[in-house]
Amino acid sequence: MKILTGVLGFVGTLMFVMAAFQPSQAQITTEQAQQGKVLPRNGWRVIETTKAIDELLDSLKKAIREEDMLLVSMASASRGAKANGFEIPGNYVIGVFRNDFARRMLAASVQAGIEAPIRFYLTENPDGSATLSWKTPSFVFQPYRDTASEDLVSLSEELDVVFQRIADRATGNT
Repeated sequence: MKILTGVLGFVGTLMFVMAAFQPSQAQITTEQAQQGKVLPRNGWRVIETTKAIDELLDSLKKAIREEDMLLVSMASASRGAKANGFEIPGNYVIGVFRNDFARRMLAASVQAGIEAPIRFYLTENPDGSATLSWKTPSFVFQPYRDTASEDLVSLSEELDVVFQRIADRATGNT
C-alpha cells in the first residue's frame, strides 16, 4: 500500500506539473517540448544558466533573502521520484512572497489570493545545466484586474521588479 501511495503521489505531482505548462500564444512544437527545456511563453521569463540545478537552487535561496522576500513553499517532483526509485531530470517549484504584499493583494482582490505565492521553476537540462523560469506577477494577476482595486496593478508591477531582481541575482545577470 505504501508503494502504491508513493507512486500515486508521484503521478499526481507529475500530472500537476504537466497541466501547468499548457501551450500559450508562443506555440511550442512537440519536438521542442521533448528536448526537455522550458521555452519562453507569453507572460513567462526564462533564463538559461550554466549552473547545476542544486547550485542554482542555493543561489535562488540566497537571492530571495537578499531581496527581503520569503521562500514560503518548495516542491520537487524529482526528489519525490527519487524517493520512490525513479530517476527524472531535476526540478523545483519555489514559492516566494511576503506578508505585506499578501495583505495588499487581498485588500485589492480576495480572489487573487489563490495565486500567492508566486513561483519560480528550476529545471535541469539534458546537459546538466539548469534553467530558471517564472510567470511574471503582472501576468499571474492579470485575470483579476477587472474586479480588483487599482492597487493590484501597482502591486503586480512592484513584484515584477522584485522577481526580476531575484532572478538576476540568482543567475548572475546583475
